[in-house]
Amino acid sequence: MFRLWGKIWQDNRLLKDTTICDDSQDTRTHKIFRALDEICAQFDLGKPIWLDSNIREFQRHSKTRFTQDNFIEQIPFDFLEIQVIEE
Repeated sequence: MFRLWGKIWQDNRLLKDTTICDDSQDTRTHKIFRALDEICAQFDLGKPIWLDSNIREFQRHSKTRFTQDNFIEQIPFDFLEIQVIEE
């Protein structure tokens, strides 16, 4: 089972979090994008833009942070963090 943890942080405090589970036989990349879409829908956010730094960090640590630079609209928090917790 694939599980992705999404967390919203403000002033070093966890405001919201959710875990998305995916049992499909799809590729890891498709599972990540689908889970991120679901996290954004639950938190009522636009989709973040993956910058090169996000891609590198996610490939190395299975974890990345999306800050204001990754969003088109203003966000009322410091960053959205996603992390793979089970594959």
